[in-house]
Amino acid sequence: MRCAALPDAPRPTPSALLPGIGIAVGIAVADQASKWLAFSGLEPYEPVSLLPFLNLTLAFNPGAAFSLLADSGGWQRWLFIGLAVAISGYLLVWLRGVPRSDRIQMAGLGGILGGAIGNLIDRVHLGVVIDFIDVHYGGWHWPAFNFADAAITVGVATILFSVLRDSRSCKK
Repeated sequence: MRCAALPDAPRPTPSALLPGIGIAVGIAVADQASKWLAFSGLEPYEPVSLLPFLNLTLAFNPGAAFSLLADSGGWQRWLFIGLAVAISGYLLVWLRGVPRSDRIQMAGLGGILGGAIGNLIDRVHLGVVIDFIDVHYGGWHWPAFNFADAAITVGVATILFSVLRDSRSCKK
């Protein structure tokens, strides 16, 4: 007796989860390596000039972006750890729903996730985030940041680009 062929079931769209996690791991590793180099080779708060607008300056940030809540006595560490864990979980769920073919959204989410994990490692291990990139112009300094912060910023911009691109294609 021959078995009847089953009708072709629609194949699930491959998820961006695993490649997105790969991007995140790569960014977190690069972030930690760059922080280790900065910590090993720089003196705290002593700028080393690279370009007329760029210094390497080792700094320690117990707060969030722009040193938000930096002088809050220590409780903020646990708040930021909890937020990073919750946001990372949300990003993983989001990545799982993104089709692998949407490389722009996958890269953006992977960048945000990798940056969040890189800074989370610092908070858990050191209680502060290591920053070392100091961009300045004419005596004005942007708050010091790190590779994880840059990955988060580029990731958010990439997601915004993806949303705008998708909204325009829906109008057509």
